Amino acid sequence: MMTGLADAFLILPGGYGTLDELFEVLTLQQLKVHDKPCGLLNVDGFFDSLMTFLDHATESGFLQRAYRQMLSVHADPQALLLKIGVR
Repeated sequence: MMTGLADAFLILPGGYGTLDELFEVLTLQQLKVHDKPCGLLNVDGFFDSLMTFLDHATESGFLQRAYRQMLSVHADPQALLLKIGVR
């Protein structure tokens, strides 16, 4: 239901539930269930390690570059909203 009602997805720092929702939204986009922008607000570098992991997965051939690029990341909320096309 969340995917159907949302115009975009903005992920804030969180735990397992947040990561579950993040990867579900990205997986559904990868499967072409939706084509809505997904942005990660990297407050104080909270998601730096996750970004390093995703880059490593891409470089190792486990994540296609196009799928890695589905996730926009920025530390500034306004800049992130602009980056994903939400005003």
